[in-house]
Amino acid sequence: MNEKDIIQMVKDDEWMMNVLHEAEKLGLPDWMIGAGFLRNKVWDHLHGIVREVADTNDIDLVYFDEKNLDEKGDEELSKNMSGVLGLDWEIVNQAYTHQWHHREIPYLNTTEALAEWVETATSVAVTLVNKKPKIVAPHGINDLVNLIIKPSPTHKDQLDGFYKRIESKKWLEKWPKLKIMLD
Repeated sequence: MNEKDIIQMVKDDEWMMNVLHEAEKLGLPDWMIGAGFLRNKVWDHLHGIVREVADTNDIDLVYFDEKNLDEKGDEELSKNMSGVLGLDWEIVNQAYTHQWHHREIPYLNTTEALAEWVETATSVAVTLVNKKPKIVAPHGINDLVNLIIKPSPTHKDQLDGFYKRIESKKWLEKWPKLKIMLD
């Protein structure tokens, strides 16, 4: 499976395209949807699992707007989107999330923030460019398509949290072909 295959899989999934179009309507700068939305779809496909909608608790929509650092605004926007397409939305401006990671220097864009998500396979997102899906993958897609769960470079020294996420999300139960790798 390569990037073209993933893009085609998204295009062929009416539900995913509807979610992407709803996200696009918000007009947020440098937006994309990551985490379980795309990761779980790929893992399902590679395990031969067919679902009507992705196995995800919410839609993780991220964007970058350094002129609007209002976390409450994101909470309100998420609340307003709640129920759109029957989904919970978590909408977060990545321009302030460097503070969550005890990082002094702000991120430059959404892709840089995405690179610091916990796992490399989770650090893969999709957006629309000219109404067509585009994959954003700061660590590439190899870990995702090879069913590898590996901490991103900024989380290699935070393995407790890495393992807790794997366990709490029951990834190895849902997708038994997954492999944990630390290097």
